[in-house]
Amino acid sequence: MDAQKYLKRIDISAVQNLDLEYLTILQNSHMHKIPFENLDVTRKIPIGLNADAFFEKILVKGRGGFCYELNGLFQNLLSDLGYHSHLISCTVKKPDGWVREDSHAAILVTLNEINYLVDVGFGDSVRQPLPLTGEKKTDVSGTYRIKKFSMGVYDLQRLDGREWKILYRFSDNPKKLDDFHDACLFNQTSPDSHFTHGDLATIATKNGRITLSGMTGTRSENGEKEKFELNEEEKREFLREQFNIEL
Repeated sequence: MDAQKYLKRIDISAVQNLDLEYLTILQNSHMHKIPFENLDVTRKIPIGLNADAFFEKILVKGRGGFCYELNGLFQNLLSDLGYHSHLISCTVKKPDGWVREDSHAAILVTLNEINYLVDVGFGDSVRQPLPLTGEKKTDVSGTYRIKKFSMGVYDLQRLDGREWKILYRFSDNPKKLDDFHDACLFNQTSPDSHFTHGDLATIATKNGRITLSGMTGTRSENGEKEKFELNEEEKREFLREQFNIEL
């Protein structure tokens, strides 16, 4: 993979020391420059688990993607740079239960014998590496921690008022892209998949987030949200101006 092209895409000029600070810069910059989006899914354009295809779509064509594409490509970058990392599988929590088991892909990075959760493919979530030690981290999107559930199994939690709520549960077992084949197919085709029910695109900003959901645009800044309805022409312009995506 062309790591320099990747770094240029996320507006990082040079490789630095392979430490936690640089990993944080990489993750944060990625989430500010590359959107989470499902526009191929809703247009029934097949997404295969192929790193070369991810590179072409995200780095050459300037698109975004969903978790397998974003975290799959980002984990490749981390490995190419020299970080000790691997993919992991996660099960996302819903208000009334759980989604399909092990259907979300994220990354585990080991630095100085400490494991960190890194995820650039979960939309509005933590923007920095999160240690599995339980230490709390806060950014513009909220306050987070990792809570151990059982041996090798952990929960990503976000503070909601005074209550910690689970976003997803994950295992620290290493996974390969091919391990997500069935889950990737499910998320592209099943009526039970969240991603088959309308267009979604979202990207982090300095103080919030910009999101398209169906025909609704949302700008969030410093905890305040502005929502507005779009017609088809306005939607295309919104995607072009906010995400640099041409349908």
